[in-house]
Amino acid sequence: MNHRMYLSLAIPLTISTMSTPLLGAVDTAVVGKLSDPAYIGGVAVGTIIFNTMYWLFGFLRVSTSAFAAQAEGARDETQSLMALIRPFMIAAIIGLLFIVIQKPILNVSLAAITPESDVAAFASDYFSIRIWGAPFALMNYVILGWLIGKSRIKTSLFIQVFMNLINIVLCLLFVNRFSWSVTGVATASLISEIAAFFVGLLVIRKVVSIPETFSLRAGFDYTSLKKMMVVNRDLFIRTICLITVFNLFTAKGATFGTETLAANAVLIQIHYLMAYCFDGFANASSLLIGKAIGSRDVLLYKKTLALSAQWGLYASLILAVLYWLFSDKIILLFTNIPGVIELTHVYGLWIVIFPFTAFIGLIFYGVFTGATEAVPVRNSMLLALLAFLFVQFLAVPQHGNHGLWLAFLVFSLGRSLFLALYIPRLNRKIMILMDEESLVKAPSYN
Repeated sequence: MNHRMYLSLAIPLTISTMSTPLLGAVDTAVVGKLSDPAYIGGVAVGTIIFNTMYWLFGFLRVSTSAFAAQAEGARDETQSLMALIRPFMIAAIIGLLFIVIQKPILNVSLAAITPESDVAAFASDYFSIRIWGAPFALMNYVILGWLIGKSRIKTSLFIQVFMNLINIVLCLLFVNRFSWSVTGVATASLISEIAAFFVGLLVIRKVVSIPETFSLRAGFDYTSLKKMMVVNRDLFIRTICLITVFNLFTAKGATFGTETLAANAVLIQIHYLMAYCFDGFANASSLLIGKAIGSRDVLLYKKTLALSAQWGLYASLILAVLYWLFSDKIILLFTNIPGVIELTHVYGLWIVIFPFTAFIGLIFYGVFTGATEAVPVRNSMLLALLAFLFVQFLAVPQHGNHGLWLAFLVFSLGRSLFLALYIPRLNRKIMILMDEESLVKAPSYN
């Protein structure tokens, strides 16, 4: 494993994962060209609601990828297939439940964020359309996670690009041609999610292989399910912490007025693009760590740790410099409203600093999940959340929206530092496990 091999995985995965926030980013950019900043605010609030719902169950992709990678490293086709079936069924059930309880979800969300009345109206329109794509969006998580774990990087990239191209084309058509505004961007997102799901099914049909000894009942035994649920439980708690921070950030930003809410929405979308760039490197690290454990390859494990740290720092420098140099052009992609542009520049320095505070937490998250060691991820996020709450309580009353961004950066730094403290413990545990005779086969669900 060298830099070239690592990047051959990380770059396609970065492109693939960065396409995920493009659904929200494209929606924000298209309505940002309209005259009323309430359009941006409405889509921003609607996007936050869906990010909350989907991020809660983002473990469906992360854990699926990790377990599939470990099964791939051990060349265990049965466990590889079960790594797809188990979370796929869970995703379908959760998605249908979201549709059933959509009204309570919307009411509670708007009550928590408390946007202005016109923003709330647009957010409701956006939500009532996109909610019908919930089962497809969650099952897409599982499909993409499994393909990544199986090292089908180009295939997963194709599905993501396909989904976002449809979204972009339909978004522009519905808003600019048909003047559907918020309804148009929501409909475009819904159609693109459904289309990507059916393409994913066609891909799986060609990729999957069923062993002669395969037993569906055996795959759902107590021990297997417990292993999956323990990992997913900790990742679920981690996601709750993450969502709490973003929801508190949005709710507090809304108290500073519609233009500040819109400016924060633009900067958060830029932050998403940066974060998902790191997520591509995290996915590469997760895939390699999973294979290293499955095949008991100590050298691959150690080399992946080193490359993860190095490319995290390199990516931080690149992202910070790119935003610093081209912030004017980047902001104009999202909005042309003068007041929003001015405020976005006022708070833009925080986005320059963000990559350096966050890269360890974002990339080494992939290292720990690839090893299916989710407890450190959970604990570090809980501590980072406490740091966010403490700084927000002290800084916002005196410094307003700048204090809010300071709290967010402290949260990003905290999740990095607290997770880094667990790396020596992870190294010791993995070395012990790889030396045990019981790891001749991959530590998958059993």
